[in-house]
Amino acid sequence: MKPVSSVQKEQYIELAVGAETCAIRIEEIHEIIKMLSITDIPFSRHEVKGVVNLRGKVVCVMSLRNLLGMSDEPYTRETRIIVVRSREEFVGLIVDKVNKVTTYEEIHPPSGGNSRSREGVFLGIGQQGDQLVGILKLEEILGG
Repeated sequence: MKPVSSVQKEQYIELAVGAETCAIRIEEIHEIIKMLSITDIPFSRHEVKGVVNLRGKVVCVMSLRNLLGMSDEPYTRETRIIVVRSREEFVGLIVDKVNKVTTYEEIHPPSGGNSRSREGVFLGIGQQGDQLVGILKLEEILGG
């Protein structure tokens, strides 16, 4: 066992997108809200689901499923919008479920395997016991 350092471990929000579990650094998240009525934006990209009015601010909402190359699924009672800051604007990411706030014992560099594009969406792989969770690189996913 490695000694636990006195440094505060970074916290993450663990979320589900389809069968995948991934995480976002908690400092990148502005808030997590229940699904709202989304106003469609004509002629927008497939992953852009529209906009919502969040306390007087218009926020663009995108499907994290679509951004990661997955197809849409119907929203459920557990569907959430994670509002993050991207290039001085707030962006909502629709996720299937928010699991928990967590920390990881170790963070490994992302392994690309054969897929170059997959490697670009992860900052690293968080490890907690035997469980491995991909930590999303938001600026890459959101085209920053």
